[in-house]
Amino acid sequence: MRRFAIMTDDPGWHGDELRAAFSLRGCEATFVSLSGCRFDISAPHGLIIPGFEGLPDGVFVRSISAGTLEQITLRLGVLHALQELGVPVYNDARSIERSVDKSMTSFLLKSRSIPTPPTWVSESEPATRALVMRETAAGRELVLKPLFGSQGKGLRRIVDIRDLPSANEMNGVFYLQRFIDCGEGNWHDWRVFVIGGRAVAAMIRRGKTWINNVAQGADCEAAELTPRLGKLAEEASRTLGMDYAGIDVIRDPAAGYSVIEVNSIPAWKGLQTVCSLNIAQALVDDLLAHAFPLQLMGAR
Repeated sequence: MRRFAIMTDDPGWHGDELRAAFSLRGCEATFVSLSGCRFDISAPHGLIIPGFEGLPDGVFVRSISAGTLEQITLRLGVLHALQELGVPVYNDARSIERSVDKSMTSFLLKSRSIPTPPTWVSESEPATRALVMRETAAGRELVLKPLFGSQGKGLRRIVDIRDLPSANEMNGVFYLQRFIDCGEGNWHDWRVFVIGGRAVAAMIRRGKTWINNVAQGADCEAAELTPRLGKLAEEASRTLGMDYAGIDVIRDPAAGYSVIEVNSIPAWKGLQTVCSLNIAQALVDDLLAHAFPLQLMGAR
């Protein structure tokens, strides 16, 4: 029986869905915390993966828990090492690194001419204050985001310079994105799910405030996956080298769709409530296609 590792510290609903999907394909899935993995150069492969005598047949990265810079570097190093050893890692460390760092995400999207709101990232508080005063004087608002963050946590809407916190409150880095106004009380955006380079499902997230994340109480609503929306999400996913991704898109009344987030470890519980596709099964099937392409070709 093929054995896969699901990297997570809190399996929950998503872990149960993934393990059931692996089981349906005759595979065993074991939950593994990346914090429990370690390098041991005296071992046969140089790595110790809890629950595995050798190496797993593949790895599904469901979460990477918070930690110090050193801890996160080590955990990503384990993923890099697994891939060096020929173990399929879904998503791999490089794509996770690119998407977790919002500044690199914005840079790559812009470099590929993918629509995304004007964005500024700086350690300089004077330069950031000058930017905020210039933008707000022109009647534009900004969104301040943690450079590393997800689920809508820590977002701030900047209307004037008094809303800007100190550099210490932002861990020394200001990430500012121009605010796109959907209309007061009509807050919404789209989450498009991409698997294997193809957009497979979409939903509208309607926020109770201007923050549209499901984790912040937004409601999920089924949405048509239009060709334009699907193509934009696929381009964003491909630009960051994702196996699968959750792409957040907002519509500017003047400029059309813009990508505001690219998530390399996206949740899909909310999307599953308004989508007929079994997302966990589609993810597992795509990972298996990556891990054993020749065998799948022979089966056809």
